[in-house]
Amino acid sequence: MARARIEDVATAASVSIKTVSRVLNREANVRPETRERVMQAVKALRYTPDASARSLAGNRSFNIALLYNNPSDNYMMGVISGVLEACAQEQYHLLLCPAALDEAGLLEEVDKLVARSRPDGLLLTPPLTDSPALLAHLAELAIPFASISPRRPEGCVGVTMNEPAAAEQMVRHLVSLGHRRIAHIIGHPAHGASGWRLDGYRRGLAAGGLAIAPELEVPGEFSFESGVAAARQLLDLPQPPTAVFAANDDMAAGVIHLAHERNIRIPADLSVCGFDDTPISRQLFPSLTTIHQPTDEMGRIATHALLGFVRSGEHTGLQHVTHTLKVRSSTGPAP
Repeated sequence: MARARIEDVATAASVSIKTVSRVLNREANVRPETRERVMQAVKALRYTPDASARSLAGNRSFNIALLYNNPSDNYMMGVISGVLEACAQEQYHLLLCPAALDEAGLLEEVDKLVARSRPDGLLLTPPLTDSPALLAHLAELAIPFASISPRRPEGCVGVTMNEPAAAEQMVRHLVSLGHRRIAHIIGHPAHGASGWRLDGYRRGLAAGGLAIAPELEVPGEFSFESGVAAARQLLDLPQPPTAVFAANDDMAAGVIHLAHERNIRIPADLSVCGFDDTPISRQLFPSLTTIHQPTDEMGRIATHALLGFVRSGEHTGLQHVTHTLKVRSSTGPAP
């Protein structure tokens, strides 16, 4: 069977070739009934646009690049899943680009990416969303970009969530269970999320009438290994905590690992909770109480926002998603 051509789609839908092209490129000012008719013809004929011709006609590469430097594979897989889904809907290709955190290496990698692949836009994930050097460089290059959870929302296109409120809700949950010695494992210092979640932790303590105890705030790096190290520091205290709120699920998994190693019962002796609701939170035993951050939805929203910006130049600002407290088996009444 011969491959369908754009001319065949135009004939089947009783429209011009230019109209078919506008529909496939998701351009504005196409009547909904016309768009629907064209898409029905595309489906019926199993038409697939020729990528090279489409690129030449629209002066676009139909590639976008996702820049990331994040120690949590679980978090990134959620984001990538949402981005891929949106790319499929928009008929775009995704380039995955791990990036350095040091300024010189980061800017060099971006320059190579732009020269090699000519992406129509970039998606930035934390902590790259907060790199002043990168943001200034992208402005110089005049490349559209969208950000996921940027620390400074001014002038950003993308998506975010109220992380301080989510962290506060988690601490309030622990206080409601009778916990008074509540520790927090802070995330990587380069991530805006680390500060937001620390702020929410402290607000939750204040709401419960509890004072901040400096020895219960321990640094981490959003990795399993840093969670183990932080848990060791906390559980070796003369007066250890009865609950540990880790700033992500990977670090919470590290706490649970060390607790099992020391025969500390969860949650009978120690309650543990995390943040993000990544797959590991449901694979642990006991299952992890955590904050559901809809990373796949955030990936989808950021991608659609970026491609809308690419097509129209319209600045849509940051969209907000909501969090959910997922209470599971790893938290219980204070001993």
